[in-house]
Amino acid sequence: MDELDEFMEKLRKTRKLVIVEGKKDRAALESIGVRKIIELNKRPLYEVVEEVAKASKQAVILTDLDRTGKLLFGKLNSALSQHGVEVDNYFREFLFRHTKLTQIEGLPAYLEHK
Repeated sequence: MDELDEFMEKLRKTRKLVIVEGKKDRAALESIGVRKIIELNKRPLYEVVEEVAKASKQAVILTDLDRTGKLLFGKLNSALSQHGVEVDNYFREFLFRHTKLTQIEGLPAYLEHK
C-alpha cells in the first residue's frame, strides 16, 4: 500500500468532523467513503464554528489549497481552537506535500489517475 492509499484509508476511517467549502467538495469526499462532513457553503464562519464545537471536539479542515482556501483555513483554525476544538492538520498537510491538488473536489479524479 503506497502513501496515498494509506492516506485515503485514514481519511475514510477518521471519526473527526471534516470541514469543506461546498457541495462539490462534500460530494467528492462522500464518493470516496468519508461520512462526517460539514460544509461552509458561504455561511458565516462563526455559525459553522459553533456548529462544529457542539458536534465534535476534533475536526479536520479540508478547504481548497488555493489562496481563498488558505485564508478560510487560517480563520477556521483559529476560531475552532478558541472554541476548544482540536484541529488535525495531518490530512491537509499530506495533500499539500504529496499531491498537486488545489481543489478538494478534484480528489476522486486525482485518485483515478495517480
